[in-house]
Amino acid sequence: VCMLCGRPESDLDVCGPMLEAHGICAHAYCLLFASSLFEHAIERGPGRWDFPIENIRRVIEEAAETHCFVCGESKATITCQESGCDNSFHLPCAVEGECITQFFPPYRAFCREHRPESAVEAAPGDTTCIICMEPVGDRQSYSTMVCPACRTAWFHRSCMQENAIHAGIVCFVCPGCRERDLFLLEMLTMGILIPLSLPSWITNDSPELEERHSRCDARQCLCPGGREQVEEEGSWQLLLCCSCAAEGTHRACSNLGDSATSWQCAGCA
Repeated sequence: VCMLCGRPESDLDVCGPMLEAHGICAHAYCLLFASSLFEHAIERGPGRWDFPIENIRRVIEEAAETHCFVCGESKATITCQESGCDNSFHLPCAVEGECITQFFPPYRAFCREHRPESAVEAAPGDTTCIICMEPVGDRQSYSTMVCPACRTAWFHRSCMQENAIHAGIVCFVCPGCRERDLFLLEMLTMGILIPLSLPSWITNDSPELEERHSRCDARQCLCPGGREQVEEEGSWQLLLCCSCAAEGTHRACSNLGDSATSWQCAGCA
């Protein structure tokens, strides 16, 4: 049982793996979002943090008397970041309570009254979720979202979260217009968890796949050094397909300028 949220079973995609040390058992993200705990964290690598044991014990003791405004139970270790607001909640209760938890440092959380609102003005048109193809309603809400780049791609929050879990940070783009930068920032701000991982459909133990990821697959490779030559920037920088990541191209081989941040292979286009 997680000693922070008190739940024996929770969605590990949202709460993170269960960690155990020094007699303390807690979900990784419950630790990161616990009020005042992250400011004492020590970074051990990308997405890896250590917390002073005495601080964790203090948070657990304080939370014993703090009740979740969503479910009413105790051990609510996450408090809204809005100054003067004392609404607290469990991480597994965040979606039900329409709270926003931002899964990036400094791991801020907000209750439904003070959560950030999207400033995107959707363009007129179809309001069907382009992931599940079901209606999303006629306006934005906590449960519905719009791409900030094209402003025409609508999706349910739950559909986008599932999409992010499978795509990972490498292939996470708008399913409609394929834009990455604005879309990534908007989704992170609005509380979508985007794992620092490769997409779920790629396995690291495939030699054939690994070889394809390090070479140019353009029909005509123009690089003097051949398809295997890859540089960190410039004409011979390799871009992987933003949808499948199974094919790549040198910038020059697909007429991609320095400003291009993504590319899609012919099979996915």
